[in-house]
Amino acid sequence: MIKPSIRASSTSAYYFSQKLSEISQLEAQGRTILNLGIGNPDRAPDPKVTTALIEAAGKEEAHQYQSYRCTPALRQALSAWYKRCFGVVLHPQDEVLPLIGSKEGIMHLSLAFLDKGDEVLIPDPGYPIYASAAAVAGARAVPYNLTAAQGWLPDVAELESLISPATKMLWLNFPGNPTGAVASRADLQALIAFAHKYQILLCHDNPYALVLNEEPLSILRIDGAKEVAVELNSLSKSHNMPGWRLGMLAGKAAYLNAVAKMKSYSDTGIFRPIQEAAIVALEADEGWYKLLQHTYLERRELICQLLDTLQCTYATRGAGLYLWAAIPAGWQDSFAYSNYLLNTFDLFVAPGPVYGRNGAGYIRVALTQPAEALAQLLQKVQQHELSSLQV
Repeated sequence: MIKPSIRASSTSAYYFSQKLSEISQLEAQGRTILNLGIGNPDRAPDPKVTTALIEAAGKEEAHQYQSYRCTPALRQALSAWYKRCFGVVLHPQDEVLPLIGSKEGIMHLSLAFLDKGDEVLIPDPGYPIYASAAAVAGARAVPYNLTAAQGWLPDVAELESLISPATKMLWLNFPGNPTGAVASRADLQALIAFAHKYQILLCHDNPYALVLNEEPLSILRIDGAKEVAVELNSLSKSHNMPGWRLGMLAGKAAYLNAVAKMKSYSDTGIFRPIQEAAIVALEADEGWYKLLQHTYLERRELICQLLDTLQCTYATRGAGLYLWAAIPAGWQDSFAYSNYLLNTFDLFVAPGPVYGRNGAGYIRVALTQPAEALAQLLQKVQQHELSSLQV
């Protein structure tokens, strides 16, 4: 047996890949698990998007290798989308880089800008892939604290205390995963000033901007941002296309060129029909977006009732695809509470510590199941709690 690399041996398996395997085993035993642990949109994209995919797949040239930077038409559509939704002007030729999902972009940004011995500041709680990508690049992830007392926003004074000559990059994510926190223009201005002061790269992961967010904001809208910041986005959450694997990186040409160089060794563009369909998706009218928001609002209301019944506490304001809730008094361990919900109600929610030390005592609940299923679950939990009170 040839031993795996130290990198592979020291990297633990992604929590959700293990948990989904466990859930599959439970379902094979005949149980029906309601999965609210994964941010996996369950609705289909606009039917016109699927039609465009099918039509494009019928063309002979669709099945050839594609350009590493995808078609000019897709880059133009992404640029126009950013102008319409965020008021940000991007040159489609060199300030937009299509990606095979924004998750891919996290890895390639890390490979493009981090060397062995470098440090990268990552949010705690935050998306676990930020730390994993740093480790693969040979860098050291340095967590910074997000807490309820700070509204789950970075404290620039703390960042000042964590900065070192080795610091190269800072990850941001608003609306936040898992917390749903929204950064204001003033918050982002302070972080841009911080990046200028220490000459580090801000990487803003922005896939939830159009989900239950009253004022979608791109960090690139802030004066001076393009000199020190890049932004990732995705069609997964905003257009119900997670399995299509299509995202983007936006920012200064020099930064995108470094990432494109890394990408050129791992893939050869995106399947042409997916590009053609994405153009149609990006041109969706306001009515389509409003319908999607209505769907998530309905689900959010039911999940709030569910959390109230379970005696979990949560912020009433926030955006994105998740509710971030403190577990009930008397429970000390988020993993144990998550397992309790799975075993008692066939409900899976994500334990907070998956996202970092500051996730202890919390769970993350996704708005990714139909209202009908949520209503049935709510009734089941209410009946259980009533029976417990009567005993």
